[in-house]
Amino acid sequence: MSIDIDAVKTYLLGLQDTICAALAEEDGGQGFLEDSWERPGGGGGRSRVLEEGPVFEKAGINFSQVFGEGLPASATAHRPELAGRSFQALGVSLVIHPRNPYAPTSHANVRFFIAEKPGEAPVWWFGGGFDMTPYYGFEEDCVHWHQTAKAACDPFGADVYARYKKWCDEYFYLKHRDEPRGIGGLFYDDLNEWGFAQSFAFMRSVGDHYLQAYRPIVARRKDQVYGERERDFQLYRRGRYVEFNLVYDRGTIFGLQTGGRTESILMSLPPYVKWRYNWQPQPGSPEAELYELYLKPREWLA
Repeated sequence: MSIDIDAVKTYLLGLQDTICAALAEEDGGQGFLEDSWERPGGGGGRSRVLEEGPVFEKAGINFSQVFGEGLPASATAHRPELAGRSFQALGVSLVIHPRNPYAPTSHANVRFFIAEKPGEAPVWWFGGGFDMTPYYGFEEDCVHWHQTAKAACDPFGADVYARYKKWCDEYFYLKHRDEPRGIGGLFYDDLNEWGFAQSFAFMRSVGDHYLQAYRPIVARRKDQVYGERERDFQLYRRGRYVEFNLVYDRGTIFGLQTGGRTESILMSLPPYVKWRYNWQPQPGSPEAELYELYLKPREWLA
């Protein structure tokens, strides 16, 4: 199968539609606002945002397709073969921040990148994954999340889940805090060794398994009773999410450096956050349990 960018675009737009419909149904409120935009340098996108819903305090699901004549230095530093090539990047990226502190934040991203130069073979790859950031730990939620991640990978090889789980644990890590962002999931990038058809099939499998992984957890936790203490801790922990996205996230950095649309790039940030100086959880508390049992790389399916 030759490289078919139109097929990738069609799949991604459909994935955005499917996820928005399911989460709007789970929320039971007003649904998503849509904002179509064009990028001055080429391309554009379709951002959909749900704010202040009964279940989701903020949910952003963004499709983008951007073009450019050249890549920023950050993109070519590790890939010198990309210098001097025009590029095209397509993807769906989403971040969901539920209102209830017992319901975890989740992130997913699937994308395709191609860089071309006349007279030379194109350089292309797929990337993406999904990861989950709980504020209070529930073993059954974490096991379900990772079982679904493994199911997405199993048709593609016995070692794929273990490899991409490990990469996720290493990628979503706040070095300055010496802690993981959450309980991980899948992360992969630069995928092209399987050829276009198989690599595209894997991207679809990851995209299609996201709702199966996340929606049952939200359904289980969205009505759990909580108080000011739990809400306070949720807002404190959301600060870590902001730190990661602004300091380390490749997508954020790439988007800002290529002149992407700032509103869409930063729509992943939660609406309410708190920072505290040198705060520590009370020993033996549910908040301490998050650090001791959940914010550690674990083999959830062992």
